Amino acid sequence: MRFMKMIHQKCRGGYYPSSDVRRFEVPDDKVPWSVEFKEYDPPNYSSPALEGKQWADPDTRNPTFNPRWNSIDEKVNRLSFVGDYSINQNGCPINPIGRTGITGRGLLGRWGPNHAADPVVTRWKRNGTGALEIDRTTEKPVLQFVSIQRRDSGAWAIPGGMVEVGETVSATLKREFMEEAMNILEKSESEREELEDSIKAFFERGDEIYKGYVDDPRNTDNAWMETVALNFHDEDGSTVGTVSLKAGDDASNVRWMDISAQLNLYANHSEFIKRIAHKRGAHW
Repeated sequence: MRFMKMIHQKCRGGYYPSSDVRRFEVPDDKVPWSVEFKEYDPPNYSSPALEGKQWADPDTRNPTFNPRWNSIDEKVNRLSFVGDYSINQNGCPINPIGRTGITGRGLLGRWGPNHAADPVVTRWKRNGTGALEIDRTTEKPVLQFVSIQRRDSGAWAIPGGMVEVGETVSATLKREFMEEAMNILEKSESEREELEDSIKAFFERGDEIYKGYVDDPRNTDNAWMETVALNFHDEDGSTVGTVSLKAGDDASNVRWMDISAQLNLYANHSEFIKRIAHKRGAHW
């Protein structure tokens, strides 16, 4: 049950994001499907904004929609990092972590797992002389990461986004960082090429810190977020650590943020950051 509580908090209770639909209240002990909950009567919601979108699945009742669940469905990855998920009597995947208080797809494009990639770019915080800043309490160096402020919720988060059809995770990681933290979409072609060349080698090697389910506010009983999070660390601050950051795409703001236990980030991003701090012996 501890596992359930840890990762299934932000997608329960209150109103579903960008809607006036209120989730059915699910107590902690009623999250697992294995626990009987006869009173459970969640509302159904799939955002009208998804209708007609080529990148989104149609309604499961559409006779032309014949997905191959728990597999690579042509170029769409319908596998879950959690393991095989079940399909209910309406032909909808069932969230493997448990109840969320709402059915349908919500704001998510895919029924079942929706795959994302999150690049966590870090550097050591330094003072005016270039020396590492040490926290007085823990006596450990302070680590910083590139954080973006999401346009949709205003929450601070790791820059990241959906893995597009046919795209590799490594390509998604670099693309999302450049779009959200470097505003590459508004630069000229020559400026884009220069930026891509300057950080190409940096994004070729990253340390995987998480692969699995994400406690995302957009999750429903039938659609949920999963991600691969990699840490790209600029040890001496000479590569990405010197690049000018500028918010773009889905981000309204961007900055280097000090890492500490006081962080309050979107979804379960704080857990990813905590893992990196411990791995690198940094202040937490």
